[in-house]
Amino acid sequence: METYNTIFHRAAHRHGGEDALRDKLKNQGHASDPKTDDRWLSEFTKRAFQAGFNWQVIENKWEGFEAAFWGFDIERCARIDMDDMEALTSDTRIVRNPVKIKTVAPNADMIRKMAGEAGSADAFIRGWPSEDFIGLLDYLQKNGSHLGANTASYALRFSGVPSFILSKDVTAALIHAGVVDKPATSKSAKRAVQEAMNGWVNESGENLSVVSRVLALSIDG
Repeated sequence: METYNTIFHRAAHRHGGEDALRDKLKNQGHASDPKTDDRWLSEFTKRAFQAGFNWQVIENKWEGFEAAFWGFDIERCARIDMDDMEALTSDTRIVRNPVKIKTVAPNADMIRKMAGEAGSADAFIRGWPSEDFIGLLDYLQKNGSHLGANTASYALRFSGVPSFILSKDVTAALIHAGVVDKPATSKSAKRAVQEAMNGWVNESGENLSVVSRVLALSIDG
């Protein structure tokens, strides 16, 4: 398996040198202010709607989403019923995709359970050990709705939680490094990715987000 140093220098060579690369890596995975439970539901909902869709369209309509979903109040969103669904699927302030609208209630319920266990969803998520990030992704996929693949990873990354994202470029870099021989979809492959990431974090002193970004930048996209 390649060392982090080898991967870093390959990325630096492709992106104008070490200083230029480090400039690209600024603020990767730096902890943000804690999110309230409603902000976590907003974040998960935004990433779920953006998956497979034009991100900017969702971003442009987000004020409407906030209004339509009652500011993502957890208790209210957890009670979405058929009358609410009828209203939401007719609401022009949002993207009227019924499958994705239906993610809001179960994700609100998951956040409520997180808060019951750790005091808040934020404490639950940020308290999860980064060396088992794959376990957090598994939890979100099993207990949430439409939080599989890279959707949860993007939500976590944009919330300042150190994260790796198994994008096309990161996957190519992992294959190049000898960690996996194809996209990591099996439990054993995901565990191999986690172990490699942990090794590179320990070697570099960087967080998962930085390591993931360096991997992506080490490959010609």
